[in-house]
Amino acid sequence: MEGYFKLAQQFHTQAEPSFCGLGSLVCALNALQIDPARTWKGPWRWFSEELLSCCKSLQEIEQSGLTLDEVACLASCSGANVRAYQAPHTSIEEFREHVRAASTDGNGSVLIVNYSRRVVGQTGDGHFSPIGGYHLATDHILLLDTARFKYPPHWLPLELMFEAMRELDSATHRSRGWLMLQTA
Repeated sequence: MEGYFKLAQQFHTQAEPSFCGLGSLVCALNALQIDPARTWKGPWRWFSEELLSCCKSLQEIEQSGLTLDEVACLASCSGANVRAYQAPHTSIEEFREHVRAASTDGNGSVLIVNYSRRVVGQTGDGHFSPIGGYHLATDHILLLDTARFKYPPHWLPLELMFEAMRELDSATHRSRGWLMLQTA
C-alpha cells in the first residue's frame, strides 16, 4: 500500500461523466510530481483536467471520452513515461506484477486501468481509474474510482479486473488494458 499515499493526496473527482481518463491522469501526474510546465492558477503549476488537451480537445473528450491510446498520448505529452498494455496481449501474471510494483513503491509508478464496468457488475461500461493498492492475501486491488459521485473507492478481485480489461472498447474494437506511468 505504499503507492496509496501518494495517490490519496492527489485523489481527484472527474468534472464530467466522460472525464474518467482525465481525472485518473490528474491523480497520476500530480502523484508522480510531474511539472506541467505551465501555470494552473496564479503562480501554481499543477495538473487539472483543463490542462490535458494536447491529443484531443476537451469538447471532443466530453462528447466521446477517451481510449487507452488517447490517455497514453495525454500522459506522454504531459511529461510522463508511459507504457500501454492490452489485456489479451499480456498475462494475468504480468498484470499482477505491475499492480504489485505500483502498490509497493511509494516513489515509483502509477497504474491506471481501463475496464468495462459492466463486467464488474456496475452500471455503465468503459471507465478509467488508478489502482491505489493491492492485498496479496486475497488477491484484491483497491480501485480509486474518479467518479466518486457514482462509486467510492472499492476493492475488487484482481482476476475480475483482468477479465474486465479484456472487453472490447466500442470506439476502437480493441480490448482495454492498463497504463504504467513513471516520471520521465
